[in-house]
Amino acid sequence: MSSNSAKKIDGTAIAKSIRDNVASRIQVLKTKHPRFQPQLVIIQAGERPDSSVYVRMKAKAAQEVGIQYRHVALPAEATVEEVVETVKTLNNDDAVSGILVQLPLGGHVTAEGERKVTEAVKPEKDVDGFHAYNIGHLSSRASDPLFSPCTPTAVIRLLESTGQSISGANAVVLGRSDIVGSPVASMLRNRDATVTQCHSRTKNIEAIVKNSDIVVSAIGKAELVKGSWIKPGAVVIDVGINYIPDSSKKSGQRLVGDVEYSSAAEVASYITPVPGGVGPMTVAILMENTLKSAERLWELSHERKVQPLPLNILEKVPSDIEIAMGQTPKPITQLAQEIGLSPDELESYGKYKAKVELSVLDRLAHRTDGKYIVVAGITPTPLGEGKSTTTIGLAQALGAELGRPAFACVRQPSQGPTFGIKGGAAGGGYSQVIPMDEFNLHLTGDIHAVTAANNLLAAALDARMFHEATQSDKALYSRLVPTKKGKREFAPLMFKRLRKLGIDKTNPNELTPEEITKFARLDIDPETITWNRVLDTNDRFLRKITIGRNPTEQGHEREAGFDIAVASECMAVLALATSLEDMKHRLGAMVVATSKQGEPVTADDVGVTGALTVLMKDAIKPNLMQTLQGTPVFVHAGPFANIAHGNSSILADRVALKLAGTEEGDSSDRVGYVLTEGGFGADMGMEKFCNIKCRVSGLKPDATIIVATTRALKMHGGGPDVTPGKPLHETYTKEDLVTLKEGCKNLVQHIKNSRKFGIKVIVAINQFASDSAAELALVRDESLAGGADAAVVSNHWAEGGKGARALAEAVITTCEGPSNFDFLYDLNLPIEEKITIISKEIYGADGIELSDLARQQVETYTRQGYAGLPICMAKTQYSFSHDPKLKGVPSGFTIPIRSVRLSAGAGFLYPILGDMQTMPGLGTRPGFWEVGVDEVGRVVGLF
Repeated sequence: MSSNSAKKIDGTAIAKSIRDNVASRIQVLKTKHPRFQPQLVIIQAGERPDSSVYVRMKAKAAQEVGIQYRHVALPAEATVEEVVETVKTLNNDDAVSGILVQLPLGGHVTAEGERKVTEAVKPEKDVDGFHAYNIGHLSSRASDPLFSPCTPTAVIRLLESTGQSISGANAVVLGRSDIVGSPVASMLRNRDATVTQCHSRTKNIEAIVKNSDIVVSAIGKAELVKGSWIKPGAVVIDVGINYIPDSSKKSGQRLVGDVEYSSAAEVASYITPVPGGVGPMTVAILMENTLKSAERLWELSHERKVQPLPLNILEKVPSDIEIAMGQTPKPITQLAQEIGLSPDELESYGKYKAKVELSVLDRLAHRTDGKYIVVAGITPTPLGEGKSTTTIGLAQALGAELGRPAFACVRQPSQGPTFGIKGGAAGGGYSQVIPMDEFNLHLTGDIHAVTAANNLLAAALDARMFHEATQSDKALYSRLVPTKKGKREFAPLMFKRLRKLGIDKTNPNELTPEEITKFARLDIDPETITWNRVLDTNDRFLRKITIGRNPTEQGHEREAGFDIAVASECMAVLALATSLEDMKHRLGAMVVATSKQGEPVTADDVGVTGALTVLMKDAIKPNLMQTLQGTPVFVHAGPFANIAHGNSSILADRVALKLAGTEEGDSSDRVGYVLTEGGFGADMGMEKFCNIKCRVSGLKPDATIIVATTRALKMHGGGPDVTPGKPLHETYTKEDLVTLKEGCKNLVQHIKNSRKFGIKVIVAINQFASDSAAELALVRDESLAGGADAAVVSNHWAEGGKGARALAEAVITTCEGPSNFDFLYDLNLPIEEKITIISKEIYGADGIELSDLARQQVETYTRQGYAGLPICMAKTQYSFSHDPKLKGVPSGFTIPIRSVRLSAGAGFLYPILGDMQTMPGLGTRPGFWEVGVDEVGRVVGLF
């Protein structure tokens, strides 16, 4: 044979073809998904010259194909633990597609240490293919690795490029390293070659090679394999990289392989040169693996596939707690992964609940929000009409039955009602949040944090008044701004008060006596204090108390009181905050009293803002739980729905909307749904959601769901009173179409009110066992005639998500297209006019009548600069009017405004329409009689 008989396998050309294909695929994907960006990170310890050459080659190739490249340089003496920590950080970085640790790490790192490092790389990012997971799957005929090692894959590609059959061929692999020899042998076996693997102790290597159709050499010995060893027509792949002396080269050496090329080329049919064979192919395969990883991780990050929990539906529906205790929740870490949260964004509180870090909002800022739906209701009976149950059932239907991303956002219930007469708020029947005992009790301690913050401010306020009353200006100032180690400085928060007072000084010693008095004395008028202490228990005897009765308070007594914790303005602030910094600002702006000069006194003035923020810094993170069917629920904040706005937090909604969101290139069926609940009827929770919450958040709802029951509609149609604890009149348990049709006027008014905000309306008819088909059909017909976009009967209480499937389908259809949401009134209107607009447009009143006190308060707030705040009407939930006895759609009434109060931190004014209790009481037979633990410590008796 002539010296040109063997065909050279041009690794350089084939590698270019692979790189071109990678670059083309990246461009196609980036055109469809602009944020798609593969990223390769190489960790290198020290600056070993040969390692640096390899790193530069990989960096150059990455740049050419459009893969973002990052080089993490560690000191040569970096320990195994330090390298592993670096790897772990990159494992959790969503932007990183592939991680490569450049070996060797250094003389001080043993083989075991290197193995520990390579196995620290997540198999999903092990683009080098060295992880035991990938090597193990490579060795098995029953499975495929996520990545095959680059050099062995290059060998196989080069063999396949010749067109020679591997199946049935005799192959010899010279070398048994974990990096090349052993993986190549496995890959050849998996392609049905008969493989002999030789090593340093193998006898008769020459004879074995002579009998082989395929020769792969990776032993690192220069030109060991001679042409005389090669079987005529064999294919030779030379992996060796060896330097031999060569005086003709500038460097004094040249690169050769394990095979003597000149003699082997005369015998072989195909042969790879060195250089220009396996080397460039290895780098090209690394680029291919990095793209493969990026594609897989992109798909996984967009999958958001929640694995539903099966429901064991019984015809006779058991009690809520029996159903809840009978279901085993999935670990919250699993749910978090399913909805697209990273491990660093989750802070677990036990197995089944967790807080979510707000950093997720930055990570997902590029996404377009999912569909935003507020769940409201008709004017309810004291028994409630199942808004929470509908919210949860619908979320189960969307997520578990239809496979769409779906999030319920609900308020955290107060323990007052839980142990009082209302019971828990986790939903009911087969549509609940679980674990329901944890949901209804302490959860993650947010209400306790609110309680602590509220009461610290109350304590600070009374203490400040005491100290001002018992000290001179000089003594007071000296204690407020003490000298420490010979230096006197203002606390950071004090500069805010100085600016408020118009004092432009930073040195405490430069204040004049008049300025000292202004700064040190809040001079609070005790009659104007609006800040009560709070407790998360129904305790009627704390509604009005006298404090300061101990002799140590030197006779500084005053009348005060307790509210229930969820009535605290701190809770409303938590619900309306858009960030930690925003919450801090709102807490500081809370007005607790008025000075004798008529100026508002804030938490900033009292000096307690930073401490309040510290107490609530964890509470600001939304809580993640799940439904009975394993779909996600955010439980966060619980402001009163009468004196406050009665909605869960803005931050929970924003996080859910991003997790349910889409980005450019996503198909329309990937959009998710966020169901957020508004307290009481649509005239309260939904109106406040639109006019207050959406103003602060900037979010636009796509639709409102109005939950209706035949029971409440019959009551509004003239049926007898519905009283908790008493049997229902037969009007409510038997068919009565006349009374029901009259009551539907209440529902139609809620539909019309919702339309005034420009949003679509879906009526959810919450089915009871006693409802007749004719009654349900009547409600549906009246809803559609009254302007609803859809009206659907839903039986989620008895059937879970399956019972709300038709409602879910209606939601998907109705929410298509943009939102036409708008506000009911302009914030710049006078306070009285804004109150009038709500009273006329939403309640149907003829007008309003301000008491002398209310008029005086309106004038004060206007003078103090609070006239531009939205209005949060504090009224009964049992009527459109101020009078709970006026059912249906009352008319011809005037709304009496008894007083108007300020929540400057939360950011609204709340007119009080009647005698609003902010501390509930316990009845004769409270719910706590039923609550206890069984013999294994499980909670029983909650409902």
